[in-house]
Amino acid sequence: MEFACGFVYVPPIPNVFKRSALLPPHKCVRPRTPPPPPPTSTRQVTAASKVIEQLPKTEVRKETKTTVFYENATLYNRAFSGTMSSPQNSAKKTALLPPNMRLTPPVAKHRSTLYSEPWTPMYDVPQSEPDLNSQLWDPESSDSSGVYETHLPGRMNNTPTPTLPPRPANQQQMPEYLMVLPSQPSITKSTPQPVQNTTKSFDNEPLPGNPNVVLVSLGTLLSESEERVQLIEGEPVSCSKCGSVLDSIYKNVVDVCYFCKDKHTTVPVSVPEQAQDVLFSLSPDLDPSQPADPVLLFCIDTSGSMSITSQVIERDEIVHRSRLEFAQNAVLHCVQRLSEQQPNTRLGLITFNYKVTLHGYENYPTHYLSSDEMIDIEYLKNVAASFPSPPPVYKNKDNLQRQVIGLKESGTTALGPAALLTIAMASRHPGSKVIICTDGKANTELGNLEEEDIDARTLLSSTIFYQDLGEYAASQGVTVSVLSIEGTDCRLDELGRLADRTGGKVVIASPDRLYEEFEEIIENRTIATHCTVSFLLPKSLRVKGEREGCHKGIREVGNVDPEKEITFQFGASDHRAEVPPPVSGSTVYVQLQVRYTLRNRQKRLRVITAPKEVTNDSPSVLSSLSLAIVQLNSSQATAALAVRGRFVDAMKEGRQQKRLLERAIAFNDTIEDKDEYYGWVKTMEGIHNSFYSLTRKKSVTSDSQSLTDAGAALLYTMKHTNRKSIYIH
Repeated sequence: MEFACGFVYVPPIPNVFKRSALLPPHKCVRPRTPPPPPPTSTRQVTAASKVIEQLPKTEVRKETKTTVFYENATLYNRAFSGTMSSPQNSAKKTALLPPNMRLTPPVAKHRSTLYSEPWTPMYDVPQSEPDLNSQLWDPESSDSSGVYETHLPGRMNNTPTPTLPPRPANQQQMPEYLMVLPSQPSITKSTPQPVQNTTKSFDNEPLPGNPNVVLVSLGTLLSESEERVQLIEGEPVSCSKCGSVLDSIYKNVVDVCYFCKDKHTTVPVSVPEQAQDVLFSLSPDLDPSQPADPVLLFCIDTSGSMSITSQVIERDEIVHRSRLEFAQNAVLHCVQRLSEQQPNTRLGLITFNYKVTLHGYENYPTHYLSSDEMIDIEYLKNVAASFPSPPPVYKNKDNLQRQVIGLKESGTTALGPAALLTIAMASRHPGSKVIICTDGKANTELGNLEEEDIDARTLLSSTIFYQDLGEYAASQGVTVSVLSIEGTDCRLDELGRLADRTGGKVVIASPDRLYEEFEEIIENRTIATHCTVSFLLPKSLRVKGEREGCHKGIREVGNVDPEKEITFQFGASDHRAEVPPPVSGSTVYVQLQVRYTLRNRQKRLRVITAPKEVTNDSPSVLSSLSLAIVQLNSSQATAALAVRGRFVDAMKEGRQQKRLLERAIAFNDTIEDKDEYYGWVKTMEGIHNSFYSLTRKKSVTSDSQSLTDAGAALLYTMKHTNRKSIYIH
């Protein structure tokens, strides 16, 4: 169990109250000196008057109406417009004006020149009700200039507007609640942009993304269990509520422990004092006889579309070979190699077109199924159970080679019944492998994938069929891999569920590379089956993206190979949750439980408990961050969301972790990290930019999009990738 950083990062507590947009910025410093007082005498405008008198006589001076700012604008406009339009009714109309809006003839004809600077009048609230019958002005006594003067409280006539105080140097030119949008939309480039260094003040800000990632290398963890860790016979003491494995201080099963306690817990609980690593044997008294070796079953498509030819060069000559010929050559090479290097491997062959053929052995005849026999699921399972397991390859080599050479292409594609029969035959031997090779959609009744645009009910039934078949294979310890031939459409988004659930591969291979793909699948041996990983945290933390979504995450892995790696992502609980997040400087304990079954059917439980220090210091986290673990988690989590159709969430997850990686690279500034990051960005380019290139244009439902074969192969592979293969795809 490895952590992406040396701490558990808990972001600082955010400001609960929303700051008003009218308030100044947080870093605003008020000026120490007050602004100058407003002018109190008309003598202060002498200089401005002299400037006006010096204007050239030939210049035409425009006289405009002064805009009056008043709270009751409706009352003012009604009274003032009536006064201007009808001088005869001026006495009645102007009676509506209050005394603080008394209109008098202008004193200067160039008032607009004096008040050319923008200004905001300041009003005094009247202390008593205004007298509407006093201080009225008769408009007939005014001159014809049409310029009027408004007497406002607190301001004298002919007074210049006071100048505004200078803007403080530390005040922003634009408020923090505004954002300037670009004039043109940004265009995502295929080449990654260089990461720029940041300042130390920026490094102290909360981190984007989530650095709390734990890596579980199952292949290494299970391989070293029998050698380095002490084996304890019997079941461990566990908590009845969360299932955590407790210390030896507990004599019996308890109802509450360190991991599931909350604020209502009143009984004392034991806190782990140190890191622990224990291996339990859950079936010490069971000593079964050594089971038969795992089997390897080829399920090959022999439908009519396999007769399509491709052009290849052999011995400097151009020849044309059909897809079935390429598949035959690949299987024959595997039979020959296994007979020389692994002669005890049990190897069998199943083919399908309009019927399913279970190829027999030297002492057992071949069995055929067709028409109504390929509809009933239970009947197919019974047929597979009654058919004997294949013998070792050294006993059946010649018979297998004759059967492979004699294959002919014709008919439809009964892929669904053939997959069910093959998996049911392999289920008697945990750790077995099934390799399905096809070039088209299943088009018989059971598992039909060809009616997606006509009958949505048929497609839904087929989706459930392949999903249940994958669950059945995983529960029996069978690994299923699916290979489609390049240039075909096999609906790998549905068929790939078999490989996704069982830990197999989903590959689109060119016809001349089928043998290399077969070899890679065969060499990847299974070291354990029925593997389940549990990750426990105290209630102040929570696991993200898992089925329970609380302080405990459970991952049903199934079959484990030596290169298998999975990741968990966790973080602090919400500040308003029942148990608040841990404070910086404290220590929390996490526990990892791995349950699995060995090939000899012995069950094991590996329990690892580790302490982690909590911090909210961003530089400490960035300096200890492992880019490889964060990149692996981002790839796996993004692909897992996209496979389930959550494309928006997948893009959001990928971009958040990408910003975290850029922040770490800018902080550490090492060439190795930059090269590693650019390679990962190139691999994730199609996911970070857009998923539209990975989805089909048409789908059964309008609110979902199905994946293309290329998109499904990429995402299924990325979901099960590891640190070695993450840069290869």
